[in-house]
Amino acid sequence: MINIAKPMLGEEEVRAVSEVLLSGKLAQGELVAQFEHRFAEFCGTKYAVAVGNGTQALHASLLATGVRPDDEVITTPFSFISSATSIVHCGARPVFADIDPRTFNIDVGQVEGLITPNTKAIMPVHLFGLPADLKALREICDKHDLILLQDACQAHGARIDGRSIGEFGDLAAFSFYPTKNITTGEGGAIITDDRDIAEALRLLRHQGQKTRYEYAMVGYNYRMTEMAAAIGIEQLKKLHTWTQKRIDNAGFLDEALSFTDHIITPYVPEGYRHVYHQYTVRVQNRDEVVRHVAEREVGVGVYYPMGLHQLGPLAGYCDRSMPETEKAAKVVMSLPVHPGLTDEELATVAEVVKKAVG
Repeated sequence: MINIAKPMLGEEEVRAVSEVLLSGKLAQGELVAQFEHRFAEFCGTKYAVAVGNGTQALHASLLATGVRPDDEVITTPFSFISSATSIVHCGARPVFADIDPRTFNIDVGQVEGLITPNTKAIMPVHLFGLPADLKALREICDKHDLILLQDACQAHGARIDGRSIGEFGDLAAFSFYPTKNITTGEGGAIITDDRDIAEALRLLRHQGQKTRYEYAMVGYNYRMTEMAAAIGIEQLKKLHTWTQKRIDNAGFLDEALSFTDHIITPYVPEGYRHVYHQYTVRVQNRDEVVRHVAEREVGVGVYYPMGLHQLGPLAGYCDRSMPETEKAAKVVMSLPVHPGLTDEELATVAEVVKKAVG
């Protein structure tokens, strides 16, 4: 079976975790601080605050920037559910703007028309590893005095015109789930250049505690473990190589699948660095093609089969159709692109898809 995703774990990660276990120091400590420093450096920001997972990263980011009940946050309906539920957990309301059909990211042209006196933030999702139009979104946020919070859970190392995505927003949230471009088992982090936001995030993740038994707020237990940080430190050392491998694999698939108009390969705007958390194509007769590919033991996934505005727990937050999201949900499928693929496996993926499409 050629898996659609594969955690890249080696002897270095095993050794690092073993050292933590033998030390007996398992909760958030020196290694978490070290991982934060290295991740902030990688992202080109002053601060990084590690947490337990990507959903916690999103939720804490919203709270740290003052999102409260009855506020509105503009986001995309084409994403994993936590992009919206993190807003709901704050008592706020997700407001959906449809997607650009080329990029699958939020359609910037719709955003400004959705701003109301209750709008607090705009939260684009860099879906599948391709950055949203951060330049335009930054201008809108500056014009209307809004927070630009990036859901970067799939976009480790993504760039625009050579600049890290972290340089454009007020803060960005990442996930280190096992299928992500790097993993800590479970884990997340928020990056920012704002000292006050970083301090608020540190308080929020540790029960609101400033010093032992001195509490500044009602907080949460959103801490990262030392084992997770140890894995993350080793993973960061390899991320550049893995990212280039993903980009190379995507280039191979682009060329191999260009034989027909029935497959639309990923669109990458000029100057954008797509880091290919997923290699997602549009294909006619999607469900039939997915079935054919899966039967031949090639991993294939549908991300996502429904828009967030169509999901039961979130349907009440949107009374409008999202036509581009709904179209995309019927035709997208994702193929293996991870750095663990051999050349032979990559060629097999391309050949199986070619036969499936006919």
